Amino acid sequence: GAALFSEGRVRIEQKAGDGSMMASRSEEITDLIYVFSKSQYRAKEVTPSVERIEKRCLELFGRDYKYSIIHNTNGDVCGHYPRKIVFLEYESSDNHKERNNDSQLFDKVRGSDIKLLKYLSVRYICDLMVENKKVKFGLNVTSSEKVDKAQRYADFTLLSVPYPGCEFFREYKDRDYTAEGLVFNWNQDYVDAPLTIPACFTKNLNINWSEYQSWDLVQQTQNYLKLLLHIINSDDENGLLVHCISGWDRTPLFVSLLRLSLWADGAIHASLEPSEILYLTIAYDWFLFGHMLPDRLSKGEEIFFFCFNFLKHIVCDTFSVIKKQRDRGSVTSLSSDFSLITEDTSAPSSLLAEATDLITTGPQASNGQVRLEAVRELFLAAYSSTVGLKSSAPSPSGAISGLLEQFARGVGLRGTNAII
Repeated sequence: GAALFSEGRVRIEQKAGDGSMMASRSEEITDLIYVFSKSQYRAKEVTPSVERIEKRCLELFGRDYKYSIIHNTNGDVCGHYPRKIVFLEYESSDNHKERNNDSQLFDKVRGSDIKLLKYLSVRYICDLMVENKKVKFGLNVTSSEKVDKAQRYADFTLLSVPYPGCEFFREYKDRDYTAEGLVFNWNQDYVDAPLTIPACFTKNLNINWSEYQSWDLVQQTQNYLKLLLHIINSDDENGLLVHCISGWDRTPLFVSLLRLSLWADGAIHASLEPSEILYLTIAYDWFLFGHMLPDRLSKGEEIFFFCFNFLKHIVCDTFSVIKKQRDRGSVTSLSSDFSLITEDTSAPSSLLAEATDLITTGPQASNGQVRLEAVRELFLAAYSSTVGLKSSAPSPSGAISGLLEQFARGVGLRGTNAII
C-alpha cells in the first residue's frame, strides 16, 4: 500500500545519498509500479502521472529509433491501448532512411485486419490461446486466425502455441511463487487448441514438442520463448505478431520477455540501461496496453510478477540470438544500478554477500546474463516496496518460505516489513 511505497522510497534515498542518479532511476520504477498497482490504464481517463509515463516511454523509444505514431486519441482504436501507439521505423543511427510517418494510411486500412498486418510487415502470427473460441457474455468470440473457415490468413505463417491464462498464475502464487513442477491441466473441457508449429521452426531447436502437456511452467515458458526468438532470428525482413484473446496478460508476458532478451544481447534498445529498459517494458507493454494489475493482485493472479522473476530462467546462452564471446570480467562489470540494492550498510555483511551471490554467477557470467539479472533485481526491489509478496504457506517456524526467503535475502530486506 501507500505506507510501504513511502517507506521504500525513503529507504532508497537514504542508501543512495543526495543527488544520486541511482536513486532517481529506482524511484522512477517504484513510482511506476505504484501507479500501476492502483489503477488500470484507460485512454479516455488520463491523469498527469499517466501523461508523464506516456512521455517517458516516447523518450526511451526515441533514444534508439525513429518512429511513427498510430494515434489512439480517446481510445478510438482500442480503449485500453496507448493513446500513442509506437511503430518503430528504423534505428536512429541509420541516416540513409526516411520516415514513413503515414498514419493516414493506417487509418484507411485499420478496418481490414489482413491489410493492416501486411502494412506492418507481419508474416508470422503466434496465437497463445488454449481454446479455439472463448465464451464471453454468452457469445462465442475469438481473436484466433487459426479458426477462420474462409482461410483468409493463408498468406501468413500461423503458429498455435497454447499457454495458460492469468487464472493459472493463482496456483503459482499459492505455491509461494514457485513455477518449477507447476503443470497446467490440459484435460479441462474448454481447452481445445492443439499445439501447431511448422516443421521449419522445430527442427533446429532440439525440443520434443510432443511432450508439451507434461512441461511445467518453467519449461513451457522457456521453450516458447526459444521458439519466438528463433523465428525472429531467422527472418530479418518480416515481423512476428504475438497475441492471446485480450492482449493484456499472456501477450505482454512474452512481448516483455522478448524485448528484454533481445535487449540483453544488444540487438534492440542498445543505449538503454537496465533501469530504463525495465521502465519501458513495464510502462508500455504492460501498463499502457491495459494489464489489469489491481484486479490480478486482488485475485492472486500474479502473471506480472512471474514475468520479471522468470528472467532468472533465461540467462543462459541458449536464449541468445547472437554468438558472442563470453565476458570474463569480474563482478564489477555489473550495472551500477545494483549498488543501490546492496549498499545498505545497516545490513549484516553476510546478507550483503548473499545478495551479491544472487546477482552474479561468477567471473564467467556473460554480459547478457549480467544485464538480465540487473533488470530482475531492480524489479524485485521496486515490487517489494510497493506491492509486496504474500506467503500463502509459511513454514511452521513462521519464516517466509521458498522464493520469498531467497527474495528477502537477495534484495537486503530481511527484517523489514516491505515483504508482507
